[in-house]
Amino acid sequence: MFEGWNLESAFEFVASVGYDAVEIAPFTIAPRVTDVSASQRIHIRDLAQRAGLEIAGIHWVLAKTDGFHVTHPDESVRARTARYCGELVRFCSDLGGRIIVFGSPKQRSKLPGVTSAQASAWAVETLAPAVRLAQTRNVTICFEPLSPAETNFINTANEAIKFARMFDSPAAKIILDVKAMCSESQPIPDIIRASAPHFAHFHANDRNLKGPGFGDVDFRPIAAALREVAYSGYVSVEVFDFSDGPETIAARSLSYLKESFASNPQQP
Repeated sequence: MFEGWNLESAFEFVASVGYDAVEIAPFTIAPRVTDVSASQRIHIRDLAQRAGLEIAGIHWVLAKTDGFHVTHPDESVRARTARYCGELVRFCSDLGGRIIVFGSPKQRSKLPGVTSAQASAWAVETLAPAVRLAQTRNVTICFEPLSPAETNFINTANEAIKFARMFDSPAAKIILDVKAMCSESQPIPDIIRASAPHFAHFHANDRNLKGPGFGDVDFRPIAAALREVAYSGYVSVEVFDFSDGPETIAARSLSYLKESFASNPQQP
């Protein structure tokens, strides 16, 4: 969203609007997290702290990378992906982050001839080392259900919960994303209630790919459901249509979210 901005300016602006934390997409820093030195990681963490922000974690973790795929039939591809997922955990931890959002639809979709059972088994095998490492680093890997238009592997919150539970680890949870939940048949508040306590992060956006308050999704019942299940994590603004500009997106999204959470949960 802040393409063309340096990190210091972006952090300072986000803090001035009133946000408490940021999420970082690794590709905005370097092609791969292994290209980011220890000193650079400390610098990024220090910039956020000086701005009064926490780094909530990282997302879009395999975006703009090549050669990684968690359900690939080729064992060598999965092994390479497993090693890199471990590096993602280290990167997130080094920044002070606690959440890794694992969406990456292109790097998880079932290839032709791969069954759902094979995909699940291979994905667990590939991601298990990263989950074990995350548990030692106080990091939670949140698997993201995405719409069938984006991937053919893990499309609903219920499917994501079943997948996360296969790791039998407190470091394996799910994330709920409003845009993605719009593709499910259940009302979003019902998905939130049914998914507690299995989700550890929440993305606020609209079905139109813009920020909360920029479309027709009513966040008041969503906010009420999050309160009802005693969700205590971040509600993070994630958009895909940047046409309104970062300043407008950030300010209007936060203003709308504050209004939604301040509303009486009993009101329609």
